[in-house]
Amino acid sequence: MTATPSPLRAAPETFARREWPRAAWYAAAYDVEVGAHLLPRTVAGASLVLFRTPSGEARALENACWHRLLPLSEGKLLGDEVMCGYHGLRYDADGRCTFMPSQKTVNPSARVRSYPVAERHRFVWVWTGDPADADPATIPDLHWNDDPAWAGDGRLIHVDCNYKLIVDNLMDLTHETFVHGGSIGHRSVAESPFEVTHGKGTVTVTRWMIDVEAPPFWARQLEWRGAPTGNVDRWQIIHFTPPGTIAIDVGVAPTGTGAPEGDRSQGVNGFVLNTMTPESPTSTHYFWAFARNYALGDQRITTLLRDGVSGVFAEDEEVLAAQQRAIDAHPDKEFYNLNIDGGAMWARRMIDLMLAAEDDSYAEAGAQAERDIAEHHRADPGDGAEREVARARAEAERARSGS
Repeated sequence: MTATPSPLRAAPETFARREWPRAAWYAAAYDVEVGAHLLPRTVAGASLVLFRTPSGEARALENACWHRLLPLSEGKLLGDEVMCGYHGLRYDADGRCTFMPSQKTVNPSARVRSYPVAERHRFVWVWTGDPADADPATIPDLHWNDDPAWAGDGRLIHVDCNYKLIVDNLMDLTHETFVHGGSIGHRSVAESPFEVTHGKGTVTVTRWMIDVEAPPFWARQLEWRGAPTGNVDRWQIIHFTPPGTIAIDVGVAPTGTGAPEGDRSQGVNGFVLNTMTPESPTSTHYFWAFARNYALGDQRITTLLRDGVSGVFAEDEEVLAAQQRAIDAHPDKEFYNLNIDGGAMWARRMIDLMLAAEDDSYAEAGAQAERDIAEHHRADPGDGAEREVARARAEAERARSGS
């Protein structure tokens, strides 16, 4: 395995932290979930009600009436106004009260919070920080989900665990060997070397598996594409954007057709798109999709892949919920990190930096993250992707020669 620099050997305090940054865009819903009705959803601890105005614009309001705090989602949507189901107070799409029963004067202080909303990549995103800082240009890039050069679909899972545990799960795919052995898992995932790199607000984990057997999930796709189904060169390139978005570049190509050098044309390529929205310290809205770049018009393949990935993630869901229950039962447990945890720990450092920027109580964790990042740059200043492929090739050659 790739040697991990010393700062990652001891589990940082952030492993036990369950908070999330406020100054961030979080996926609140798939765009098709939001319509001319009231949709309640808790996003980063904030109870919201989502709806569309008659013009089709998605909006998000605080889900509590100014008067007696009944959730507005228990009321009715009347055009572009939300009517409370208790006493009939009405709020416009900006959260300002426009009607009060049995009086002509509306208290000017009567309003509920309105949250900035933007739609990108088939998701409705909500900004939970200062509205003045809400810049849609900073929404994480998941363009494969609506790019005409890609086809796919996904779902929303409600997972009974902290969102950081899902980040850990996706940043370390060695668990595929043991949790998903009947679909995408293969011993080569746990045995192959990998490289962890990071930049400003990003972490990347790169793993190549050279000349290996294709697991069932990928062998089936090679058959659909009409490609040879022998041994393959397989890749997993995980891209993390804090606080909870991960796009994983995955695929296989017949061994020797040039995929490690950049020519993937003989294989099949997909992107596993994931964005995790904390609901509470122990529950998460997990939005995911799988996109592919072949047979774009074949809905049968889209459905089969979506359902197949759903089965894989159901296995993860069981593991993550069990892990959260164990953490709750052992709140003082200290963890020792393995080399395979490198990507997850760097992801947590990026989250710490976001938290430190908006909350002084995280200053120590943020300072530690900055020190670790500086030390890692001194230890390994380069991009290790080429080294990682070379190591993978060497491992494959040793396996063939039996040494």
